[in-house]
Amino acid sequence: MELIKANQLWKSSFQEMYQDFLSHDPENANFYRDGVLDYSRYVKSLEDESQGINLKSGYVPCSHFWLIEEKSILGVIRIRHHINNEFLSFEGGHIGYDVAPSHRGKGHGKTMLRLALPAAKALGIQTALITADEDNYASRKIIEANGGVFDKVIQGKVFPEPIARYWLKIE
Repeated sequence: MELIKANQLWKSSFQEMYQDFLSHDPENANFYRDGVLDYSRYVKSLEDESQGINLKSGYVPCSHFWLIEEKSILGVIRIRHHINNEFLSFEGGHIGYDVAPSHRGKGHGKTMLRLALPAAKALGIQTALITADEDNYASRKIIEANGGVFDKVIQGKVFPEPIARYWLKIE
């Protein structure tokens, strides 16, 4: 397993991952829909976002990586270069991730976060804020297994459910 930057070579694997989300987690499938509609433009938009080009209002530069094994994309992880806005500093955090539904419960989230920490360090992040829905115990275990220290539960403003906040020192 390894992390790679989103790129043009993984179109069919990306489509398979999207179908997995569409079939088993349709709410999160919407985040990847643009990649099926126009894959080349989608990958270009992720590259641009990592360089701070053409950012939507309220967005910050963000690097996107895929956890791959053989010819499959097992998950996606995003590292926001900074959290200098109210949403990110309160409930969004530096790092967000999704494990494809058919690959959940196999330790891939834990591995993906561990592999992403050197990239976060290279971006100058010394301590990362990572959040999870309070009742998402699988995600909370991933954060804790990688050294995340529980801060508190807050009531989200953008996402109106309780959110657990963690701080993870990046060494």
